[in-house]
Amino acid sequence: MSEDGMNAGAAPPFLDMRNVSKTFGRVQALKGVSFDVRPGEIHALMGENGAGKSTLMKILSGAYVPDAGSEILIDGRKVAINGPMAARQLGIATIYQELALAPNLTVAENIYLGREPRRAGFIDRAAMNAGVEDVLLRLGATFTARDKVADLSIAERQLVEIARAVHARSRMLIMDEPTTTLSERETERLFALVRQLRQEGLAIVYISHRMKEVYDLADRVTVLRDASYVGTLEREAMTPAKVVRMMVGRDLSSFYKKEHDAHQSRGPLILCVRDIADGRRIQPCSFDIHEGEVLGIAGLVGAGRTELARLIYGADPKLSGSVAVDGREVAIRSPLDAIEAGIAYLTEDRKLLGLMLDMSVSENINLGVIGRDALAGALLDRGRGRRRAAEAIQATGIRTASPDAPVGGLSGGNQQKVLLSRLLETRPRVLILDEPTRGVDIGAKSEIYRLIDRLAREGVGIAVISSELPEIVGICDRVLVLREGHIAGELGGANGEPITQENIMAIATSAAKAAA
Repeated sequence: MSEDGMNAGAAPPFLDMRNVSKTFGRVQALKGVSFDVRPGEIHALMGENGAGKSTLMKILSGAYVPDAGSEILIDGRKVAINGPMAARQLGIATIYQELALAPNLTVAENIYLGREPRRAGFIDRAAMNAGVEDVLLRLGATFTARDKVADLSIAERQLVEIARAVHARSRMLIMDEPTTTLSERETERLFALVRQLRQEGLAIVYISHRMKEVYDLADRVTVLRDASYVGTLEREAMTPAKVVRMMVGRDLSSFYKKEHDAHQSRGPLILCVRDIADGRRIQPCSFDIHEGEVLGIAGLVGAGRTELARLIYGADPKLSGSVAVDGREVAIRSPLDAIEAGIAYLTEDRKLLGLMLDMSVSENINLGVIGRDALAGALLDRGRGRRRAAEAIQATGIRTASPDAPVGGLSGGNQQKVLLSRLLETRPRVLILDEPTRGVDIGAKSEIYRLIDRLAREGVGIAVISSELPEIVGICDRVLVLREGHIAGELGGANGEPITQENIMAIATSAAKAAA
């Protein structure tokens, strides 16, 4: 148990998992893992996809039964969690990334689901509505017990899940990637609520890929790697470099190591955007990208980063402006026009707008170039498609049991690499990446960064839109900063100001620099 920073004088744990293992056939998903959570503590659980986090939590929530020899103690007493009902009776509530609510029912009906009060043999809805008012008030809900869940926002639905756990007098709350679909303001409200629940004595397990969230919230962090326990750090011992080293077995500095050098070997102009605007969000914007250059597009939420990319790609109609590729102006009225002009776009929402989740890895990779495999205008050369998919899987390091496996069953990082592979099969001259590492683990991020670096070395012009400033600083050669729909400033390049988080935020917020 290296790097274990536990305090000897800390409160005894509510939960103590000892030597927990889980085997599926010949695959060992957990190998003797130990994990504990104290009352009134936020304990973060981190690790790459496949590290064992989900398996450990499914054992805790009653979805899986651990192997013989595993021990789970609640308040020092050994227990058997042989189903979700047993977990709930022990005071354990889980809020999954995909919320488990019935949208056609009201807030009160969801909170009481499975334990409805009855009167004269009928469900007493008046009692349910009255019974949840105190909890909703305590959590600061702006909706009522009578509102239908279908009419609530994602953040409000998440609050219903938390209210259900609190109302059931749960003593421990497991939160799995709770901010994935939340805005910055909604995330701040969730953090305030999580801290409130900690103050009230709940034990909270917080699972996230976002290290900033962990540093903001966690009292301790436990790291798993390759199905095994790596270590636990107390808050005062947490540093980005230490946590990353525990997760991936290498230093943070290796993450953003660039082998391409756009300043020394920047190629000719490849993309030229002039005065592009939509008449609503985006004001006239102009910029260039050179061969082998990684251009960052930064800015606050709502600044217009995605809207600008969609205008260039033809996904949204433009009011004015022009786009040229390799010195030739191209008419882009649709994404198909953009692809034919050599521009590819990675959407920020890979599940809704990018991938066909029910289709196989191979089918998704081949989707954009299936016309190349036509024989006599009617039949498909499936062998060619299989070979293309196999080459792409090897080139981008996609981890899948088979090219025929459904892409919906892959981890977030591997799904992203499948979508990237599809785009690369179109042989783009310009690649626009919108939040390329959103919802992927640390290891997959590193692999995507290496792929971006390799493409730059091969002469592709790349634009990266990202909300993660360390990512922008680490991988980009120049950075455009958007504010309220226009390009407010530029950093980097041969003679520009340094690319730093402070400089980006100063431009994004129009804050005056100290040196001014």
